[in-house]
Order: sequence, then structure tokens, then C-alpha cells
Amino acid sequence: MRLEIRYLNEFNYREPAWESHNLLRACPANDDHQRLIAYQVDVTPTTRVHSYTDYWGTRVDEFGIVEPHRDLRIMAESTVETATAQVPPGDATVDALATVRAELSSFLRPSPHAIWNEPIEEAARVAVGGAVDVVDVATAVSDMVTSTLDYVPGATYVGVDVADVMSQGKGVCQDFAHLGIAMYRSIGIPARYVSGYLYATEQTTAVAPDEPELSVQTHAWLEVFVPGYGWWGLDPTNAQPVGELHVKIGHGRDYQDVMPLRGVYHGGADHQLGVQVRISRERLTQMAEQ
Repeated sequence: MRLEIRYLNEFNYREPAWESHNLLRACPANDDHQRLIAYQVDVTPTTRVHSYTDYWGTRVDEFGIVEPHRDLRIMAESTVETATAQVPPGDATVDALATVRAELSSFLRPSPHAIWNEPIEEAARVAVGGAVDVVDVATAVSDMVTSTLDYVPGATYVGVDVADVMSQGKGVCQDFAHLGIAMYRSIGIPARYVSGYLYATEQTTAVAPDEPELSVQTHAWLEVFVPGYGWWGLDPTNAQPVGELHVKIGHGRDYQDVMPLRGVYHGGADHQLGVQVRISRERLTQMAEQ
């Protein structure tokens, strides 16, 4: 599926702001199931944009504005092709992870938004039961997260402890991802956080919409490492593996590593922020001929 994405951030400051420095993570990734065709960033006031790849492999667009300004407009436009990933074969055991645990230690340790306690670890072990296959284990934990939490917009805030999320039984997609990651890591399964978009009418319904163009929000899911396969994407908010409706931007230990936009500035303490994501699709009939 070919998707056109327009991600817009608009800041309006009551008093002028200056020496603004910003880090934008909005560029779709290139991997085995997704191909970036085009991407560009436009910033107003006009400034130079410096791009690089961060430690985790995500593209970062960095820019600063020195002069005083009351308005800041950041538009990231991209075109990407997505495909459904194959489900990993069920022949990799948990014991096979022993050879990669040192290499993937960053995705096994607690991180700021994925610190687990005994109830979280116990819930993960109950979900897994006696399963030893990594795919079975990963599916069981993801299903446990889905059944534990209700999706309730505004129920939490960024930074809320995952233990509190589990105890209250509700949250948003970031909470589903963080709780899943905490559960996986607590039982020795490498897991990482993914930031991106979901081309669906509802965050909890990963079904292709009838409308050719939608206004959406950023979405979050997770990936677990399967020996002999690599990283496998699961979306516990939607109770299913990641598919062609998901557009990955980047990954990290948790939300903190892939925040869509992070910045600092002087002045302009009071401001209004408008964020808009529009996605439209184009089916590529010629793909079958290639």
C-alpha cells in the first residue's frame, strides 16, 4: 500500500520566542516491510535543517531559529510503501535468546517508561504458562496486555508509571506498548518501543478505512526479537501483528527515545500548539507486474 503522509505542527506564541532548538522524528523508516519513497521537511520561519541518524537508527531532523518569532510551522511530508510482514516460524525457543541477550541488553533492562514490578512480572508469567516458543510467548503476552487495558483517550499522561497503568486498567496506545515491553523484558524477551502512524479510522481498529484520506494521531506499538527472524511487530492496542496499515517512524527503549518533536526555546512562555496528521492512500496495481 502506498501512503501519503502530511504531519503538521504549528506553534503560536503570545510573546516572541527566540533561540528555538528542535529535534523532529517524523520520517518513515526503511526496512524489510516498508520502503520510503519521498520525504521533505519545511520550516517557517525559514531555517537550515540538519539531518542525521540517532543511536537507535531513527532519522532526526534538527533545526534552530535564532531570531524572535511568534509563529513556528513545521511540515513533514512523506510517501511510503508498506507491506504485511510474515509471521515468524514457530521454531525459535526462548532458550535460543541466550546468544543475543548481551547484544540486545538495552532492550532487556528497565527504561524510564518501562519499569516493572512483581505484579507485572507475575502477569507475564501467567500469560505465558508453559510456552517455550518465542512466537507463542510473544503472542500470549500481547493478548494479556490487550485484555488487561481498556483504550481510554486522556486516561493517562506521558510518564505515568506502567504499574499504575496496569492497576487502573486503562490507557492509550503508548501505555499498551509500555506495559507490553515491561512484561516481555521481565521474563527475558527483548522488546522495543515503536513510534509511527496507523492508517485507520480508530486507534483500536486496524482495518483499512473506506475513506481515501484520514486525519489521525501518532500511534505506538512494540517489537519483540525472534531468533532466526529478527524484530517482529505487535500492536497490543489492536490485538494483532503489525501490518500494512502501520507506518513505522522509529524505535527505541521507550517513548523517550522516539518523541516526535522535542524542543527548547527562550521567551514565549504562553503558546498554542496545533498538531495535524493527514494520511491518504494509493494502491499500486503495478506492484503485481514487477
